[in-house]
Amino acid sequence: MKTIGLIGGMSWESTQHYYRLINEGVRERLGGLHSAKINMVSVEFNHVQELQHADRWEELGQELADAASKLEVSGADGILICTNTMHKVYDTVCKAVNVPVLHIASPTGTAIREQGLRSIILLGTAFTMEEEFYRDRLERQFGLKVIVPDEPDRKLIHRVIFDELVQGRIVNSSRDQFVSIIESLVERGGEGVIAGCTEIGLLVKQEQVAVPYFDTTELHANAAVEFALA
Repeated sequence: MKTIGLIGGMSWESTQHYYRLINEGVRERLGGLHSAKINMVSVEFNHVQELQHADRWEELGQELADAASKLEVSGADGILICTNTMHKVYDTVCKAVNVPVLHIASPTGTAIREQGLRSIILLGTAFTMEEEFYRDRLERQFGLKVIVPDEPDRKLIHRVIFDELVQGRIVNSSRDQFVSIIESLVERGGEGVIAGCTEIGLLVKQEQVAVPYFDTTELHANAAVEFALA
């Protein structure tokens, strides 16, 4: 079994979900008392979000690259950045190590194409929804049309992520707003929806939306299990 390296803490609310899903996946495949071999570097999220909102991505890239290097030295055979937004510095992290870094959008795009969908709704932080680093991968590698909410809805989603979800607060009225946003984008041609922030899956589940729902945390964790057991 390969050792999985996790760059976590962004936020730890979703990182603990990664840890559980990966271990459950290994136990499901191998049975008995089997569990995953995991090494983790967990960053301090308040510092990370301050640099994000100050547009200091070069510093963030170096910090995550340092975390990845520590994981490689510790024996990790492959690395996951346990957040969608910080894949903005994915290339910087990849250059710092000699082991693969599993991109979160890759299993997501694969799952969408396997269902035959072409037009997909993307929810996430403002960085993920508005910038090109994430959408471009889905569009170029998987031929998808990516639909994002209008600006007022993007601001609402971003606020809920940072003011509620990363702090462990699950608010029913926020769930209702997210579902309403999804429904409006389905009317604009969205055939499915990506929970493109690792905390959104803590708020909205498949049974609450009428179209296929792609939880990036679950898909990324599943990819880690496949990698570890390959």
